[in-house]
Amino acid sequence: MYTILLSAGWPIWPLLALSVFGLAILLERGWYLRQSRILPKTDLETAFSLGDALAQGKPNSSNAIHALGQSSLAGSLLASLLLEKQSGGTAQAALEELATTADAASIKLDRYLGALATIATLAPLLGLFGTVVGMIEIFGSQGIVTGSGGNPQQLANGISIALYNTAFGLLIAIPAYAGWRAFRALADQRQRECEEFARQLFKKLYPETR
Repeated sequence: MYTILLSAGWPIWPLLALSVFGLAILLERGWYLRQSRILPKTDLETAFSLGDALAQGKPNSSNAIHALGQSSLAGSLLASLLLEKQSGGTAQAALEELATTADAASIKLDRYLGALATIATLAPLLGLFGTVVGMIEIFGSQGIVTGSGGNPQQLANGISIALYNTAFGLLIAIPAYAGWRAFRALADQRQRECEEFARQLFKKLYPETR
């Protein structure tokens, strides 16, 4: 592997750095966007249990609601409704609080996806840059640039730089783009699921708004 990197020349190092960042983002998003982390079943059960008590006029512990809000992304949305209901807020006030919390949740779901899309765009461009550097080496080996005789070793080096950088650029861009599309769709799905559970809890807490 190290021999390949040496054959690819110095333009390969920015591509290698991009691949490390891209892999880190893919792993982080794959871990973060799990359903068990965003929408844990225990948090949903707790939220609706607290919601039933509030809808029946029974007092709830603020500590339990705050703990729910800290436990998961969906928990923060549901806790915002529970706290507003517990404080005697109106349905309109609850919706405004929910919208504010949902905006913050959306940012967390979309985190790093823009960077992943940037990597998918930059990788083939850097690969093309490496290809241009390799072509310059090839022209130099034929004496076109320097005016000297042909140099087979420089010719082989130029071909290696051009081909390796093109291949590495595509090798990084393809999974980065595929990962961006997949995690973009998954983030949207998680957001819709959170909104649906928040809508159900809102109807339970404010039945008069149906």
